[in-house]
Amino acid sequence: MPRLVAVLLAAVLLLLPQAAAHAQPYPSKPIRFVIPFGPGSATDNLARIVGLELSQTLGQPIVVVAKPGADGALSAIEVKRSAPDGYTFLFGTNSPLAVVPNMRKEPPYDVLADFTPVTFLGENTFFIAVHPSIPAKTIPELIAHAKANPKVLNYAAGNTYSLVATAMFAGNVGIEMQAIPYKSEPDAITDLLSGRVHLMNGTSTTIAPHAKAGSLRVLATTLHERHPLMPDVPSIVESGQPKFPISAWFALVGPAGLPPEIVARMHKEMAAALANPVVKEQMQKHGFAPRSSTPDELAAYMKEQIGIWKTALKTAGIEPQ
Repeated sequence: MPRLVAVLLAAVLLLLPQAAAHAQPYPSKPIRFVIPFGPGSATDNLARIVGLELSQTLGQPIVVVAKPGADGALSAIEVKRSAPDGYTFLFGTNSPLAVVPNMRKEPPYDVLADFTPVTFLGENTFFIAVHPSIPAKTIPELIAHAKANPKVLNYAAGNTYSLVATAMFAGNVGIEMQAIPYKSEPDAITDLLSGRVHLMNGTSTTIAPHAKAGSLRVLATTLHERHPLMPDVPSIVESGQPKFPISAWFALVGPAGLPPEIVARMHKEMAAALANPVVKEQMQKHGFAPRSSTPDELAAYMKEQIGIWKTALKTAGIEPQ
């Protein structure tokens, strides 16, 4: 009997730390935001802006982990494989959440089954910029130059929106350009500034500083109207082109099976952060328009976007690999 009591007591003592851990309120340790692009990218900057606010409201650090590569698939795979305990989220974009499922003959995950939607985050702004060696100051002049020099121009693509939108533009106007894919925009901008590539459809985070410095020439924003960050730059519609049917958007998702109470807490805190005037102003300086949603609204939006991007890729002539 004494031996049995001792064994039971030892078992209870071993379980006490685990029970205490489960009893701790969420969150009780740092939370990871895995991002699909590298340090210095728009995604990195936006995740850090929001993460700083959340670290204060949640009482735990938000650690931004860059996992670039494979059009954002590497970041999504890492989150898919993570424990659904609320300590790993994908601060994702349209690249891993809508494009990868359409660009792979055998997708590495099912967006709608392998992730738990938390909230939509908003949309980003893109600008078409050229190296100064290209003698074009407007979109019509760029088209004329490309037609006069067939198959000479190439363009940097630091994400799938840049790749697909630029391919769609080229197809619409009947010009041939070579796409040069990069893991992330910071890598792409280096080659654009050096003249190794001729143009780029990039985020304001990447393009705006160099445009202001005069090292790049911005021809248009891919929005249907001008953007306050560069009000002198015409929209793609003003430049005589149709509005793009795709957009660059962001969303927060966790691995499948994330407990509802954790989803509710993260949704509440993220929605409050996106509505915070200080946070909104900081994000808008990067050309980002923050906007939250319910988890159900995000699930429906991702399903819709997978269909939209499937059509866009076909229009751009990009076949699944």
